[in-house]
Amino acid sequence: MGKLFRLYIDESGDHYYYDYTKTRYNKPSERYLALMGIAMNKDVRKQAHLDLEELKHNHFNSDPDDPIILHRKEIIHKQGPFYVLQDPEKEKAFNNDLIDFLKALDFVLIIVVVDKKHLIETHGKSAYHPYHFALTAMMERYCGYLNFWNSKGDIWAEERGKKEDRKLKEEYLNPFDNGTYYYKPSFFQRALTSKKIKTRSKKANITGLQIADLLVHPCKQRFLLKKEIITHENIKFGKHICDCVKDKYNVQIYSGKIEGYGKVFIG
Repeated sequence: MGKLFRLYIDESGDHYYYDYTKTRYNKPSERYLALMGIAMNKDVRKQAHLDLEELKHNHFNSDPDDPIILHRKEIIHKQGPFYVLQDPEKEKAFNNDLIDFLKALDFVLIIVVVDKKHLIETHGKSAYHPYHFALTAMMERYCGYLNFWNSKGDIWAEERGKKEDRKLKEEYLNPFDNGTYYYKPSFFQRALTSKKIKTRSKKANITGLQIADLLVHPCKQRFLLKKEIITHENIKFGKHICDCVKDKYNVQIYSGKIEGYGKVFIG
C-alpha cells in the first residue's frame, strides 16, 4: 500500500460564460479559468502546517487563537496583517522565507487552464461548466498519479458558495460513479478514498488551500506566457514563485513530459 494523499484545489478567474463578442474576453483574467491542485501526503501535510505557522509567527506575530491566513491579494497589496510588508526589508525577508518554505516542501502540482471563450464559441449554450470541466481533468491526472504509485487520496476544494459547492459535489460523483470518456469508474474508485469532495473555507487555516491560493495565479500566468497567450508576467515576485516550484509538476514518469500531466490546457 502506498501513501495517503490529499489534493487541495483553488482557482484563478471565474466560472461564468459571457457572450463571446464581449470585450471582457480581451482580459486574460476573465477569459481563462485556472484550477491549481496541490497534492501532499499525510506526513508532509503535518510538517507543512507546523512550518507555515512558524513562518507566519516570525513575520506577522500570528496568534494561534487567531491565526493569520495567507491570501495572495492581501499580501500583494500589503493589506490587513500584511501591512508590515510595506517595509522593504521586512518584505524581502518574508519573500525569501516563503520561497525557502515552498522549495523544501514535498508536493505535486497539477494546473488546468480553461479557455472559456473558445468553449462558448464552439459549443454555445451547451458549453460545459468550465470549473466542472477543469475538475474532471484534474481528477483524471490526480487519480492517474495515485494509481501509478499504488496510493490513495481525497480532494478538498475552497468553498465558493452554497449553490456552487452543492453543484461541485454532484459533479465530483460523475467520474466516480460513471467514469469519463477516457477512464472507467474503477480508475477513480481505486484511487479515491471518499465519494465526496470536501469544501473548506480558507478561514479554517488549511495549509494546502493557502499554498494553492499563493500559487494558482502566478502559475496560470506562467502557463499562458509559455503558450504565447500573454506577453509578460505582471508581478515580479510571481516569477520567483513559479521558478521555485517548476520541478514539482506532475509528469509522465517515463518521458518526463509535463504538458498533459502537470499542466493541462483546455481550449
